[in-house]
Amino acid sequence: MNKAKYVFAQLVEFLDKDKFRHLVDKYGGNRYVKNFTCWNQLLALMFGQLSNRESLRDLVVALEAHRSKCYHLGMGRKTIAKTTFATANQNRDYRIFEEFAFFMMEQARQKRVTDIFKLDGNVYAFDSSTIPLCLSVFWWAKFRKRKGGIKTHVLYDLESQVPAFFHITTASVHDSKAMSVIHYESGSYYVFDRAYNAFKELYRIHLHESFFIVRAKKNLQYRCIKWRRRLPKNVLTDSVIQLTDINSAKKYKENLRFVKFYDEEQDREFAFLTNAFHLSALEVANLYKNRWQIELFFKWLKQHLKIKKFWGTTENAVRIQISAAITVYCLVAIVQHDMRLERSTYEVLQILSISLTDKTPLRELFEKTEFNHVKERFGPLIPGLFD
Repeated sequence: MNKAKYVFAQLVEFLDKDKFRHLVDKYGGNRYVKNFTCWNQLLALMFGQLSNRESLRDLVVALEAHRSKCYHLGMGRKTIAKTTFATANQNRDYRIFEEFAFFMMEQARQKRVTDIFKLDGNVYAFDSSTIPLCLSVFWWAKFRKRKGGIKTHVLYDLESQVPAFFHITTASVHDSKAMSVIHYESGSYYVFDRAYNAFKELYRIHLHESFFIVRAKKNLQYRCIKWRRRLPKNVLTDSVIQLTDINSAKKYKENLRFVKFYDEEQDREFAFLTNAFHLSALEVANLYKNRWQIELFFKWLKQHLKIKKFWGTTENAVRIQISAAITVYCLVAIVQHDMRLERSTYEVLQILSISLTDKTPLRELFEKTEFNHVKERFGPLIPGLFD
């Protein structure tokens, strides 16, 4: 890399500008635009999220402080006014940024493909995160009588450790309702928490010749048909069951496997339902245990969205910001892979947050930065992650 380039400019080189230009042309994003283009907008959003800006005003002030560098950072020659930025977030077609985020997710997954679980199909976790919003400002995001909020539903690839798909709804939409938007892959594995005991959707996964593992509810009504007597350590139950609740039995018409596992670390019992009869009970428990990765992703996402400080009040603006945040996450995952960095994604994000306007080659930046020093000075990216 050219030593004269800023760190942020070096990161931008990992983005496919031609792909983004194609999406802008597809949706007419730069129509009647003279200065602040969609590309400038994306880079400004990414700069704000990577540098942990607290609000739109905070970002505009930071860019003004680096006014002489903005052109070389990719954000144009002219100063970005707060109203210009807010108007762009609220009015430009969010699909430009959303489809680019999908493209970045696919790029990251292809580069980081691994076979950690030694299974024939991909392994995904699906979950949602609720972000509360002020109802008087975000009037379209009605949740309860006096509360507003949105949900980001994410399908997370547990092996490549990047999102594979996301879907945004208001917070009033139940988690299981979003299962219908997933495009299930034959032979892949889908891991769910208790909120996804939707037997109609689980049966749809089964019909796609895919496999699911879902944490069972405590009030599950069933009867055992067959069970294994010799069980490995910490496996309390491994049986074949039939659902006895009439409505549930109508929705899922075949037998299920019921596994109960004792987790010594948490001193808790977990019960799972699955149609993966070919896996061992310990493999079922291990796949569910790896759900923790999506929880870390949600913590990072919430922190970088600043929850109540979206940079625009319309649904369009919220979708653009979420898409830009996921693009940032995937970009860092690609950089981490291409440069073969022996640091976690969260370490890389933390180092970048304090180095965006440095003129240090990326390789040198990551090799010379002592992460313990960064952590002590700025605090952990995710509370509790590095304690």
